[in-house]
Amino acid sequence: MSASLVILAAGLGARFKDGIKQLTPVGKNGELLIEYSVYDALSVGFDEVIFIIRKEIEQQFKELIGDKISKKTKVTYCYQSVSDLPSGYSAPENRTKPWGTVHAVLSAADFIHRPFLIINADDFYGKTAYKNVFEYITSPDRKSGEQCMSGFVLKNTLSSRGAVTRGICSADTSDNLTSVTETYRTSRHPDGIVRGEQNGIVTDIDDESVASMNMWGCGQDIIPLFRQCFEKFLDNAKNNNTIETAEYALPIAVDELIKAGQISVKVLKTNDRWFGMTYKEDCYDVIDAFSDMIARGEYPEQLFD
Repeated sequence: MSASLVILAAGLGARFKDGIKQLTPVGKNGELLIEYSVYDALSVGFDEVIFIIRKEIEQQFKELIGDKISKKTKVTYCYQSVSDLPSGYSAPENRTKPWGTVHAVLSAADFIHRPFLIINADDFYGKTAYKNVFEYITSPDRKSGEQCMSGFVLKNTLSSRGAVTRGICSADTSDNLTSVTETYRTSRHPDGIVRGEQNGIVTDIDDESVASMNMWGCGQDIIPLFRQCFEKFLDNAKNNNTIETAEYALPIAVDELIKAGQISVKVLKTNDRWFGMTYKEDCYDVIDAFSDMIARGEYPEQLFD
């Protein structure tokens, strides 16, 4: 069975002041972080890439990456727009930011016709994670409602440049996800302890905890569930007078669907180290990391001819 790779690349990158972080070269020949993600995904069996971008960066995006990728596999572009909402809903005049990652996935709903993997454009996950998810979502034994996620060790996902947001996960003895708690301003403090803010309270967090890095393996059956969740989010935001700023993240939707008994999510643990570009200065660490991996022969010097 085949599967699609859905890449969330429409983020505004507010903390990345001097450019669009998704389009920053990190490889020796100008490769972008997204190219390494696609390379890893294609190497384990994914055979379609769906990019979710902003319309205004389309030309630059295609020139820098899309046209190269389209020579290797099928590429589809979808556009996340503030005004793209379900029937009966409209965006307030002052709304400028997209509605979050659930909304991003829904913007690609018409193009998702088979099992798919969701990833962030500015994260590097490692080949093991792609292999584990691909095997799970394409298994003939997978039943409707059964989804999966790649679970990273929290200490392997922290940025040395500042605090990050992580979905801290709990699972049962069978590695089925039981909850995801969005944890904001997560970082290792000078005393060596990792702390983050959960529900407005600063909390100590075990650095061996499983963290979600927005790497979700799904069946098509989750799309209408996401749509229902998103409409409920819009209703709540309107009632709470947060409709101009509220965003709806995938971990929150997944957590709600698990607790409602509508889906199950298998946690596929990986010890691979995460690399990402939350902050501009993270680029230097990422460039060094890829230089080392190329020197070890883990990647060719030029990914796509």
